[in-house]
Amino acid sequence: MSVGKNMQLVPDRLMPGDTIGVVAPAGPFDRKEFDNGVAILKAMGFHIVVPDDIHIKNGYLAGSDSHRADLINRFFIDRNIKAIICARGGFGSIRILSLLDFESIKKNLKIFIGFSDVSAILSVLYTKCGFVVFHGPMVTSLGDASRKTRKALFDAVSSDAGLAIKPKTGKTIRHGLASGPVMGGNLTTLCHLIGTPFEPVFKRHILFLEDKGEACYRIDRMLSHMKLAGCFDDLAGLVLGSFKDCGPVGKIIGVVDNIFKEYNIPVLAGFEVGHGKNNVTIPIGLNATLDTGRQLLLFHEPATSVEDRA
Repeated sequence: MSVGKNMQLVPDRLMPGDTIGVVAPAGPFDRKEFDNGVAILKAMGFHIVVPDDIHIKNGYLAGSDSHRADLINRFFIDRNIKAIICARGGFGSIRILSLLDFESIKKNLKIFIGFSDVSAILSVLYTKCGFVVFHGPMVTSLGDASRKTRKALFDAVSSDAGLAIKPKTGKTIRHGLASGPVMGGNLTTLCHLIGTPFEPVFKRHILFLEDKGEACYRIDRMLSHMKLAGCFDDLAGLVLGSFKDCGPVGKIIGVVDNIFKEYNIPVLAGFEVGHGKNNVTIPIGLNATLDTGRQLLLFHEPATSVEDRA
């Protein structure tokens, strides 16, 4: 691993034949969708380790809290595992945050991938351990994921180039140019971390948000809550991903425009990130520039580094 310009720890790059471990920190999952996703990861050239006890079900959770946290803790200390990807979101990630062994994780940093409910873990790994994590597709969503989604994931964890992410149909809400580490994920999940010991810090960051199945008034309520809590003070910029099944895009943009009208920051919507057809992988914790003129989120360096494997 290497250290970025602002002291972010950048995990080791994945190479052909490297081993990815699968964890289930949230809800249970469909076996067929899971197997299809594993096949995609194998086709990318990686060896996949699936724990024997990953298919445990406990109602709407994939096993007990201790069980789900233990899978993550085990794979972080396993030197043979080069990356960790989550099986599915749903609900449950917030319940295991206090059970994660952050001291051990800090000593064994590696690629960690997930989105949706897993945004809670992404946020905490970045804020508590200071290393770059990846907001990207999970195993159960990879089987029928678009080619763009799969390629973006592979490039993020395996490329030596800085990522350049451009919305297919971008909508500029506030013009401008800003730089800073990128932070964010699922709006509902991040909002529920406010007021906890795991509250995220967005100051001087480019924040990106996405969600699914939330009515427009609920998006308004969550953004208003975060605004009142001071979450957007000294924010560098804002990026909006997909808001699937949340109502007309124009209404959501109107809510965001109103909430952020007093902030002099660039705001760009339309990124293919989240629960939509395409889910482009975003490195969290990595420095980038948001340029609304070019409608571009440009990362300053690769999201991974090459380790000495000699």
